[in-house]
Amino acid sequence: MRPALLITLCTGMFLVQLDVTVVTVALPSLGEQLHAGVGLLQWVVDGYSVVLAALLLTGGALGDVLGHRGVVLTGLAVFGAASAACGFAPSAPWLVAARAVQGAGAALLLPGTLAVINQECPDRRTRARALGIWAGVSALALPAGPLLGGALIAVAGWRPVFLINAPIVAVAALATRKLVGPGVRKPGRVDLPGAATAALALGAGVYAVIGRQPPAAVPAVLAAAAFVLIEHRSADPMLPPGLLRSRRTAGANAISAAMNFAGLGSILVFTLYLQGVLHLPPLDAGLAMLPLFLPLALLGPLSGRFAAKFGTRPPIVAGLVLGALGLFALLRAGTTGYAGVLPALLGLGIGLGVLTAAVVTAAVDGAPAERAGIAGGVNNAARQAAGALGVAVFGAVAGDPAQAGAFVHGLHVLGAAAGALWLAAAVLAVRTT
Repeated sequence: MRPALLITLCTGMFLVQLDVTVVTVALPSLGEQLHAGVGLLQWVVDGYSVVLAALLLTGGALGDVLGHRGVVLTGLAVFGAASAACGFAPSAPWLVAARAVQGAGAALLLPGTLAVINQECPDRRTRARALGIWAGVSALALPAGPLLGGALIAVAGWRPVFLINAPIVAVAALATRKLVGPGVRKPGRVDLPGAATAALALGAGVYAVIGRQPPAAVPAVLAAAAFVLIEHRSADPMLPPGLLRSRRTAGANAISAAMNFAGLGSILVFTLYLQGVLHLPPLDAGLAMLPLFLPLALLGPLSGRFAAKFGTRPPIVAGLVLGALGLFALLRAGTTGYAGVLPALLGLGIGLGVLTAAVVTAAVDGAPAERAGIAGGVNNAARQAAGALGVAVFGAVAGDPAQAGAFVHGLHVLGAAAGALWLAAAVLAVRTT
């Protein structure tokens, strides 16, 4: 695969990840300036994640039918415009709304990155290596986010954290127009009823948990039932039922969900702990997160090569076990210093670095070329929806970092529960991948 094309595709995922971690380190500063409490700060993160999760299947299906290049370019344009709106937000509700539009742009561009890799690399080993590089390069957004965000906040405040996206979007759009071909298109039309019911089911379901609104679960369940019925009866379904009948694909998507649930939830509470309990300034907090982020960036390409040679099961199981040990290490967290959470940061970072490329490879491995977009959309929807839930659940359990003792107790509960979840996912990986 051409290196320039692979780097261009990585840029899409880089932007999506960057906007998660840049925001987390900016939360205390923008909360103070915009007079936003913990609940609104969670929505600054999850307003993006909910819309992204809800529209990922639609983004993948649109790419399959209309061509991924045009859909990715549209996504970049929407993402860039929404980033500018975030940067100039006069209030917290405005910021949450702009973040939601950002999520829509990300949902258009993200599935296309995986789809083009799948189309350009029909050989399983080549694809696994490319996905390893994709995971490693895109993971650079994780350490870049806190460091860049911390530096920008220290110099110019939180608004440039969003405005910095504009030049990245411009470069990515120019490279996409030049390097990405029209690709394979699926014959037929966009399944609009399927897209609408899928978006409603995912969006309402995530909102029911994040907003603590049980009534929202009713339209989520009804929309999910309608989606299943529509897809079984449609002559041209957005999500062919056969795509999810593979035990390997279903298992990989479930593991991906568990990965992001604990991963993104942990990033939120680590950031709040470092700044709210240990009272580190933003840049110092970003540097303190490097033991989590650097292993993820460095180990991704190695994991992809290992998966290409030996299969996806060994790195998936190893990553889940190592990450679980890191999560269990949260039981050592206290109110006295950074050393208490360092083993947790390092263990989780190593686990994610070993796991990410392999589990994405397993999820898209069996998809035919003309369904690559929706296969990537399914995997990304599972990860993003679970990540949004993780942010909500971890934030609710940990509580207000100003109450240091209660917050640390919440970290202990989260470490034990999330570690057990990852061990269960390792057992699932042995049986399905």
